[in-house]
Amino acid sequence: MRIAINGMGRIGRLLFKKIRRAGKYEIVAVNDIMPPENLAYLLKYDSIYGTFEEEVSYKDGNLQVGKDKIRVYHEHDPEKLPWKENDVDVVLECCGKFLDRASAGKHLKAGAKKVLLSTTGKDDIPLKVFGFNQNGDVPGFDILSPGGCMTNCSTHIIYLLNSIGIENGMINILHSFTSRQALVDSSHNQFRRGRAASESIIPVDIDLCTALDRLFPSLAGKLNASSTRVPVANGAYASFFVTLKSEISESALKDLFRKSAETEYKNILQYTEEPLVSLDIKGNTHSCIVDGTEIKVLGKMVRVSAWFDNEYGFTSRMLDWLDYWFK
Repeated sequence: MRIAINGMGRIGRLLFKKIRRAGKYEIVAVNDIMPPENLAYLLKYDSIYGTFEEEVSYKDGNLQVGKDKIRVYHEHDPEKLPWKENDVDVVLECCGKFLDRASAGKHLKAGAKKVLLSTTGKDDIPLKVFGFNQNGDVPGFDILSPGGCMTNCSTHIIYLLNSIGIENGMINILHSFTSRQALVDSSHNQFRRGRAASESIIPVDIDLCTALDRLFPSLAGKLNASSTRVPVANGAYASFFVTLKSEISESALKDLFRKSAETEYKNILQYTEEPLVSLDIKGNTHSCIVDGTEIKVLGKMVRVSAWFDNEYGFTSRMLDWLDYWFK
């Protein structure tokens, strides 16, 4: 399977390195508007995950990665990219701008066979969370959204809680700061996002509930979600405050998540009772790590908390989708 990556930000670069390490698929091209010399530098050096083990350089329109040459393009319009010429099977759409079928479909017009977004797309793009709803018709889709890191963390937890029955619930996600925030106070259309990310705890708007409503139509209007950015560079901690339709004991709730982590959600959901902090989940490949020490029950009200590496866990699910399509 021949892969192209459009957008070489945090997710695009991490996918690039994980695909190279796995050795299953061939990356034939990347596209980004940043200077290619800067791209090569950022592929090599990463402040979160460390230095890439392969040598990386740029020369004459190509990334030299180890012994391989990979074409680099600098094109704003996906329809103008030479995907047909490069015989591209799947484009990993990682720039975050092309979220509906018309715009993401430009990759198909350019000659790619399939497009996998790196976030939640608009309503006209199927939303499929790996391990939850990758049903039989998925291989036929030519454009697919796997959700985002928060959606992938939340979906399996909401599903398991709803197996008991959810009356309503609130979700809050403590999330590391991202590139859409400012290093120092500056102008932003969301005023709080313009404040210095390393100096404050900052509430931000998220669209998690829009995605969950699509995945769980019977719960539409019963869930609300918020996110608070905290001054760390990686990792997230989600808390689900839910009123259930019937009571459950704390031990039974722990058993529900423990057994699910060992069976149907193995490799996607992890359960732990270790006293973790956010740094401990850096590089964890699971969509969520349910913290059994933080499961609390008060009558029909429960709190379930989970950790996740907002970059490494989510990109692991994108690789799962590549494997699923390939098979």
